[in-house]
Amino acid sequence: MRMSVIGCGYLGAVHAAAMASIGHDVIGIDVDAQKVAALASGTAPFFEPELGELLQEGLASGRLRFSTEMSDAAGAAIHFIAVGTPQIPGGHSADLRFVDAAVAALLPHLSPGDVVAGKSTVPVGTAERLGSVVADTGATLVWNPEFLREGWAVHDTISPDRLVVGVPSGADGERATAALHEAYRPAVEAGTPFLVTDLATAELVKGAANAFLATKISFINAMAEIAEAAGADVALLADALGHDTRIGRRYLGSGIGFGGGCLPKDIRAFAARAEELGRGEAVGFLREVDSINLRRRDRAVQLVVDALGGLVFGRRIAVLGAAFKPFSDDIRDSPALDVAVRLRGLGADVIVTDPAALDNAAAAHPQLGYATERDDALRDADAVVIVTEWDLYRREMTPEHAGSLVAGRVIVDGRNCLDAAAWRAAGWTYHGMGRR
Repeated sequence: MRMSVIGCGYLGAVHAAAMASIGHDVIGIDVDAQKVAALASGTAPFFEPELGELLQEGLASGRLRFSTEMSDAAGAAIHFIAVGTPQIPGGHSADLRFVDAAVAALLPHLSPGDVVAGKSTVPVGTAERLGSVVADTGATLVWNPEFLREGWAVHDTISPDRLVVGVPSGADGERATAALHEAYRPAVEAGTPFLVTDLATAELVKGAANAFLATKISFINAMAEIAEAAGADVALLADALGHDTRIGRRYLGSGIGFGGGCLPKDIRAFAARAEELGRGEAVGFLREVDSINLRRRDRAVQLVVDALGGLVFGRRIAVLGAAFKPFSDDIRDSPALDVAVRLRGLGADVIVTDPAALDNAAAAHPQLGYATERDDALRDADAVVIVTEWDLYRREMTPEHAGSLVAGRVIVDGRNCLDAAAWRAAGWTYHGMGRR
């Protein structure tokens, strides 16, 4: 099939390259000429495993192209809208300017029978509003939410755990469903569930999924607060809970909480839209979910302060991690950098290291110190804080090796990813989040 992807940021670039990899003819459109030039040369403008190879393969095959001209999207059977929906400045609602602008720019190039498939995360009701505008061209608008995990985005696009398509009723909806079924045929034939819903349900799926995941993370972090007060171990508690098949162990990892460009803003936008619909009380708990999440950053800083006897001014602190999660260079709302900045604000000499996100971190927070190599960050440190659970820190760093570099064997495990007994046995003062 010939398809266009409007918006070539994180979501759009991955989607375009993945669709080309399964045999489609794809044109990616973006207004950022510098980004388009990078993508057209086979260079990913952000860190995502496998994306670079996929871009180069698609460009070499001729199935993948990039452009700044919306007119180049004309003739595609499906147009995917993959632009960002950030939080509005000074509020919690989603900013839909980029979605509206993308649809408006695409309208002159649509033909009867075309399908416009929204992938951006939007408040419920957006698809219905835009659908009537698209329908005037003879095209049909559907909503096809994404469920990507940064670090696994290529896999999640090519082999998703489910596909959701919200369509209007009637013959137009049936034709659009058939087109999306064909677009994702390899995944469907491999057994991926293909769920067809109304437009509103498809929009709600993404927000509801993120709200549930955020709630699960904040729940175990709330339990970590109780565990600390009671002298219990939240990691063992999570293991015990995880054996309950109704609960499961995934997303029950306690620590400094979630961040990134999706989960925080999406739960806030979800709650804001519920307020607009007059049902804010139904998701009032999401305010507390957000509050618990932010409170964990305070706790991580306090653990460092306490571990250093209450005096951090002038002390050298190695912060291992800058990205909000491993396998990513995304620093948006990163708990790791938030902790580093707060420690710097207390007068500490903070040295941050990360295998992928240093350039982004340094651009956003030039007041921090940086080290490209882990061992350089560790050298002469009075305390170490793990805030992003890269394998370079959780698996490949031994307490003996780290101990040979630091000035003080004090470590705060902000992700509960280390073997506490092994580090204590090597002479370290170990502090976990919600652990004895």
